[in-house]
Amino acid sequence: MGNTVDQEYEDFVKTRVKDPAVIAESIHRNPRTAGLLHAVLGISGEAGELVDAVKKAVIYEKGLDIQNVIEELGDLEFYMEMLRQEIGVPRDVIVYYNIFKLKKRYPDTYTDQHAIERKDKTDASTS
Repeated sequence: MGNTVDQEYEDFVKTRVKDPAVIAESIHRNPRTAGLLHAVLGISGEAGELVDAVKKAVIYEKGLDIQNVIEELGDLEFYMEMLRQEIGVPRDVIVYYNIFKLKKRYPDTYTDQHAIERKDKTDASTS
């Protein structure tokens, strides 16, 4: 019968993923790596919880649970501060660069056209 598509895909993936033991050893040798991973996993998890709160409000028309949103935003702030400390960049520097980027993208105010053009990515872009 030969390989099925599922088996072929399993084999394909097995040959293209990094060995988890190598990743675990890297984390063990480098605590900074573990800190970075902890921070971004925390951000991802809390962002998912925030998405779920908004989903319930929008899709199920349950009303937005502001207290829950505040809690999730606080949790996101916690993990973002953790990440900022891991990379050694304070919040004010990140905010400064974000303002700079958004002023380039939206010189005066938001427009859909500016959002599509994304001038902050490249001035040479024509697409």
